Amino acid sequence: MFLLLTIVSGATCVLTSPAEFVKRPRLWLELIDEFKATCTPVPSFTLPLVVRRGHAESGPRNLDLSSMKNLVIINEPIYKASVDDFVNQFMQFGLDPSCIAPSYGLAENCTFVSTAWRSTCNVKDLPSINKLLPVARLRRSEVDEDETDLILVVNEETHEPVEDGVEGEIWVSSASNANAYLGHPFQTHELLYARLRNTLSGSFIRTGDRGVVKGPSRYLYVTGRCSDVLTLEDGKEIHPHYIETTSYDAFPKHLRGGCIAAFEIQHSGIVIVAEMQRNDMEKGEENLRRICYGVGDAVWRNNKVKVGVVALVKTGSVPKTTSGKIQRWLAKDKLMRKQMNILMLLNLQVVGEVSETERIVAAVGGELCKAEETEQISVSMPTSAPTHHPLRSFL
Repeated sequence: MFLLLTIVSGATCVLTSPAEFVKRPRLWLELIDEFKATCTPVPSFTLPLVVRRGHAESGPRNLDLSSMKNLVIINEPIYKASVDDFVNQFMQFGLDPSCIAPSYGLAENCTFVSTAWRSTCNVKDLPSINKLLPVARLRRSEVDEDETDLILVVNEETHEPVEDGVEGEIWVSSASNANAYLGHPFQTHELLYARLRNTLSGSFIRTGDRGVVKGPSRYLYVTGRCSDVLTLEDGKEIHPHYIETTSYDAFPKHLRGGCIAAFEIQHSGIVIVAEMQRNDMEKGEENLRRICYGVGDAVWRNNKVKVGVVALVKTGSVPKTTSGKIQRWLAKDKLMRKQMNILMLLNLQVVGEVSETERIVAAVGGELCKAEETEQISVSMPTSAPTHHPLRSFL
């Protein structure tokens, strides 16, 4: 999309390799300085990564970030603390807090849904709920069927708008809505032409994202994915990104930001799959074991969630969509089919020494057939994308 905007506006677009950025986060800041960039879109995990590693890297000169007008943050979750830390650290280099633009989008709406474009307020003054920043401000609570641009929070089962303060699925209606999933008429009808209950006019995209509207200004907060919500032993629900963020914060020098997936496996509880930094993949077994236990302890202390299994995997193992979102269902599928490049898989609930076979069986919660018969783990998993979440997983 930004390539098209560059062509339309006659501007200059500078691209760099994501791999190079991950190796040296300061590169992004240096490019802003060198080319006097005015707009840059970045995934939300960029900010904590730069805060931890970008400022400490030595550079030939000081940075000048004063040219930046719109720093567009995409991919939920957008944590207020991460944004505040970034602003506090780089204001000394000319960064204007008003350039921070928390945004929301998805491929089915031609990328953008909302953004704080050329914000007139300081991001530090924006409210937050459950550590998250808002991504839109909605106009009113009444539904006008003749309105062409609408963002609603809807009950997933009844297809009725929920009251402000109640979490539900985000539905979007705009001229930017996609027309179809090529070759998939059923998914097209169900997901791209959804209608509110008892209405005939106006269709919506079902985003698959959960959100909530809060406050008199009716700010919209994206809280997570509908299909990824985890149900704990006490019946409470938690979005996996909280667990993933806690895991990364526990070992930021060893784990890769934005490359951690948390999900649930029957009989094993909460499972965390985390990519190791490339230069840490050769660490000894004791160090890897220490990281596994440390992740479990951190999640319990910060989120009050008991972790059943931690798997440390090689760089590039955790699957993502083309827009950079974690595909948790596919990470679960690959782990259970033993298709992950595992460095260490540890069941935190197992006490004492166990064999490799017993460890894997306990970890994934499946039934392992005898080695001479098959190496396949028997699990109840689909061979393709879940029917309730079809092509959207790949976008």
